[in-house]
Amino acid sequence: MNLARYYSSFAVFLLGSVALVVPSGYSIGFALLLLASFTLLWRKPAFHLQAEDKLIMAVIASYSLILITQLLMDGASIRELDRPSRFLFSLPVILYVIAYPPKLASLFAGLILGSILTGGWAAWQKLFLNVERAGGYTNTIQFGNISILLGFFCLAGLGWASIQPRAKAWMALLVLGALLGVLGSLLSGSRGGWIGLPFLFFILYRAYGRDLTFKIKFVILSMVFIFISAIYLLPQTGVKERVSQAVENIRDYTVGDNKHTSVGLRLDMWKGALNLISEKPISGWGWGGYKERMQELVDEKDFPQFAADHHTHNEYLDNYGKRGLLGLVSLLALYLVPFSLFARHLTNSNIEIRSLATMGALLPVAFMDFGLTQTFFSHNSGVMVYSCWLAVIWGSMRALENNRK
Repeated sequence: MNLARYYSSFAVFLLGSVALVVPSGYSIGFALLLLASFTLLWRKPAFHLQAEDKLIMAVIASYSLILITQLLMDGASIRELDRPSRFLFSLPVILYVIAYPPKLASLFAGLILGSILTGGWAAWQKLFLNVERAGGYTNTIQFGNISILLGFFCLAGLGWASIQPRAKAWMALLVLGALLGVLGSLLSGSRGGWIGLPFLFFILYRAYGRDLTFKIKFVILSMVFIFISAIYLLPQTGVKERVSQAVENIRDYTVGDNKHTSVGLRLDMWKGALNLISEKPISGWGWGGYKERMQELVDEKDFPQFAADHHTHNEYLDNYGKRGLLGLVSLLALYLVPFSLFARHLTNSNIEIRSLATMGALLPVAFMDFGLTQTFFSHNSGVMVYSCWLAVIWGSMRALENNRK
């Protein structure tokens, strides 16, 4: 393996291992890969790009450029273009990873270590520091949702692990990583990420279910049930309290007793966003116009001031309300195009390709879930995790396919 592949392996290892346990850890591996991508200007390797590569890169570029254009039209400063531009930065990373793919052992070792450290830190914060919700160096929602993603990435790696020389050891570590990744989410109390669990498990079943006997499936389901039940019933975790709180918030909102709860405020923000969308369903309001019109709704219809002072806590409504129909379509394409391209390989006979395809399918499905209750891409962590992991997984999978030809 040449020096460039050692470098990409190290960068990808950091991408998983320090994502949530050091400040802005999710950016470190990405920055190293982006820096290395400049070497492509003079090394000029053969990429063997196919139509699928160009499609996924076009979708990423389109979403980024639409955001940047809208912000410029709103008179945004250069600083405000930072987050949307990071999607564009993932394009040279895709090319670099295709040319110099990391060792999958480094990728999954990073995920294992990152999940174990994240889950362990969340347990320390919750059980020993007595914090209400584990949050690490970012807010609790981002922390919990990224943690659960890392855990499910570990499960996606079980196929790859099954053909390694030390298969049992790798599989045991991946399962441990998965459990602690999920634990990090549960201890964060980030309920939005839990909604998508059935869909994430379905992707795993679609990829690996046919290879498992009924007995193994039963054991796995039993272990999952026992683990989640234990975490739910243990008072110190606070999971049962968060679930009960959500049910109570919905009841209070419905009967009108108390609308100023976590759930109630979200529902009011969504109602306000739908009002704005109905008024400008094609063009959207733009960032400034959206904020001004929402303030008018607060004054006119007694929406809570919170609705005007914060984003909508819904990725779809936020994009549609501010960027119009084109913004919504570009967001859906950013999710659905990568998902459809990865999903084609969920039954690939090459288990390494299938493992990467499973990771790739999990990524947009998880973010589609996260986006229901949080504008994930309004945070650096959301942009960096999605764009860089999409680049790394896609580039690695395409490199494997190119090597088979």
